[in-house]
Amino acid sequence: MYNEVCAFIRTIYPDRDFIPLHEPRFIGREKEYVTDAIDSTFVSSVGAYVTRFEEMICDYTGAGHAVATVNGTAALHMALLVAGVKPGDEVICQPLSFVATANAIRYCGAEPLFLDVDRETMGLSPTAVEEFLADNSTQKDGRCYNRKTGRPIRACVPMHTFGHPCRIDALTEICQRFRLSLIEDAAESLGSLYQDRHTGTFGDLAIFSFNGNKTITCGGGGVIITDNEALATKAKHLTTTAKVPHPYLYEHDELGYNYRLPNLNAALACAQLENLEFFVDNKRKLAAHYADFFESQPLAFITEPAGARSNYWLNTLLTTNIAERDHFLQSTNAAGIMTRPAWNLLHTLKMYSTCQTGELTNARWLADRLVNIPSSVPQ
Repeated sequence: MYNEVCAFIRTIYPDRDFIPLHEPRFIGREKEYVTDAIDSTFVSSVGAYVTRFEEMICDYTGAGHAVATVNGTAALHMALLVAGVKPGDEVICQPLSFVATANAIRYCGAEPLFLDVDRETMGLSPTAVEEFLADNSTQKDGRCYNRKTGRPIRACVPMHTFGHPCRIDALTEICQRFRLSLIEDAAESLGSLYQDRHTGTFGDLAIFSFNGNKTITCGGGGVIITDNEALATKAKHLTTTAKVPHPYLYEHDELGYNYRLPNLNAALACAQLENLEFFVDNKRKLAAHYADFFESQPLAFITEPAGARSNYWLNTLLTTNIAERDHFLQSTNAAGIMTRPAWNLLHTLKMYSTCQTGELTNARWLADRLVNIPSSVPQ
């Protein structure tokens, strides 16, 4: 049934026995910069490339400050901590997300509160957030509290799913009104724009990931961005084991974390970042190619939301039901073409099964139908 789809994908990635979902491209100065970092002997968390990478991220996104971390999960954990998330708090997030989103919340001793997504963006729904808060929260002492649990609702963490910007402007307004910190999980959306602004620049803080399967990679890696200097300073201090600067003594003034990005990884990241716009441009051309093809197929191709420029990190199709989804996955993977469903919805995982949820109609609908197809930058 899906022979035509497989044949089309093989025209994009010819001469491959196996076509992965997303693999990195190293076309720039990666080897040069990594060799330079090795020659400098500064290969750990102190080195010129770490600072250079943070400056490049600020220049690219327009953010005031950047703090590089060892991975995106560490970045999100730290962003939540410096935003004031504490044990016993609740944090609004979406169930259609990678498990790291909820894990980082739980690292803080807080509880995820899962609300629905929009079908068009696959990201957290402002309508769902506003309706839940209007019906279930109360304001006291300048904070938002969950009337059912009595716990503070401290923050909101929307994700820009598969690189498509969510309705972040509406979420920003809601968070301001209900006095919630807004932390963008932009792990997948570096290079995406919403209303001509980079994703990650709407919230109090945001994070990006540079895992091996992202649009640009340094093997692992993450970064926190913010316009708040105090939050950035706090994040840099805590990610450096809370070490107090001193010529030779090991002074630590609070519980810290060994989360800084090594210089060796940062060297690779700098070289990748130099080619980000080339990668995004080519991924957008690939998405347009897919969109044209699937117009004549009984599968819906998800395009960027209105007012957005998506980096199309992972190209996404919608089948008609879960049976068709599974048949598509079985057929394409058997043919040597990697395709994947959405992640298991987070509230269905055993460690999050007792968390409070809203109505998750759209998240369930998408999870039953969604598949990702090969999205590497064509060579």
